[in-house]
Amino acid sequence: MQSTTTEEQLNAFFGRDPHAFEAEEQLIAEITQSLHAHKADVSNKDLIFALIQLLEIEKDVIKLDIYRNALEMVVQKTPDDV
Repeated sequence: MQSTTTEEQLNAFFGRDPHAFEAEEQLIAEITQSLHAHKADVSNKDLIFALIQLLEIEKDVIKLDIYRNALEMVVQKTPDDV
């Protein structure tokens, strides 16, 4: 018998693929690591700026989709300024 985790069961119920955003998460991790090489603290603003720079120069539509999705993920996790 195969056991599944609660997360897997919820993803299956709601029709979500747990691996759907692996490329975006990997991109965010790579950008964060690259930014850490130049500065100690990396903020969401730094990530947003780096992703916008990538969006401005990229021509590959598949990469553009990944960059846009990654940007959306970062923006959604960024608290609003009051």
